[in-house]
Amino acid sequence: MAELSVLDLSPVPEGGTAAQSLNNTLDLARHAERLGYRRYWLAEHHNMQGIASAATAVVIGHVAAGTSTIRVGAGGIMLPNHAPLVIAEQFGTLAALHPGRIDLGLGRAPGTDMLTARALRRNMDAGVDNFPQDVVELINYFAPAEPGQRVRAVPGEGEEVEVWVLGSSTYGAQLAALLGLPYAFASHFAPAEMEHAIDIYRSRFHPSERLAKPRLMLGLNVFAADSEADARLMFSSLQQAFVNLRTGRPGKLPPPVENFEATLDPVARGMLAGALSCSIVGSAATVRSGLDEFLRRTGADELMVTTQAFDHAARLRSFEILAEAHREMSVAA
Repeated sequence: MAELSVLDLSPVPEGGTAAQSLNNTLDLARHAERLGYRRYWLAEHHNMQGIASAATAVVIGHVAAGTSTIRVGAGGIMLPNHAPLVIAEQFGTLAALHPGRIDLGLGRAPGTDMLTARALRRNMDAGVDNFPQDVVELINYFAPAEPGQRVRAVPGEGEEVEVWVLGSSTYGAQLAALLGLPYAFASHFAPAEMEHAIDIYRSRFHPSERLAKPRLMLGLNVFAADSEADARLMFSSLQQAFVNLRTGRPGKLPPPVENFEATLDPVARGMLAGALSCSIVGSAATVRSGLDEFLRRTGADELMVTTQAFDHAARLRSFEILAEAHREMSVAA
């Protein structure tokens, strides 16, 4: 049975603050730990009013310090925004503080708009792609230092940090397979190439010192509630946020709206249906059947579940319902 994990963007709802969202993040992480989720990941985004996890390593440290057993990490760090040595030092420090609990997912996109990417001092030369070399350089900083090595990550060298490649296209799948690393696909918002990426990753995988066989994680939106109607209402916040983002009006997470889809034109409805097709929305029975269908179709080793809900209590309840459904399926299996 596939393991369950949590992806949290520390959503900032309309009327809320980043401070409240970061407090909610720690509360949800403790909740997920009690419920038996495998890991808790935060994502790097910049210049987004509705996302409070921009300083991702800082938030990971906050969550790891406030929990005790759940793995905590980045889903992910957008590596081209940073020098590999800096990330090795940051995550080496986290691993030294929280041994055996730190994950590092690495992404190639900027996690923001191009103007903000320039403000991050990112190299904007479209003809240069250093991501594969940067991944290898970063991983090497975690290895024990070689005699005479002049540049070292301290903390970092010799630390146990689980490194993943992230992606929303076949590029990441090819790189993860080549390097023998676990692979996480962003099917929760970009599912178009999911099946092709899965096939490439599994068929081209080369075992490495870090991983003997492919390990596939897939993103999945889950909005679970005690009734179908409540789940659909909760889901409408993500739908609104997605429409706002795609139409150039990003902002804080909107409150739920009854029958939101009915207010959209056919083009917007089609965009949502495609982008959010890897979503399970409904009561416990719907969640169980949706999980079963998705896992049978993909054979994922792990699901990284995200629930961008306006109401924090509703989000906590959604992860409870999902955990119970997963337990029942595990027993049945």
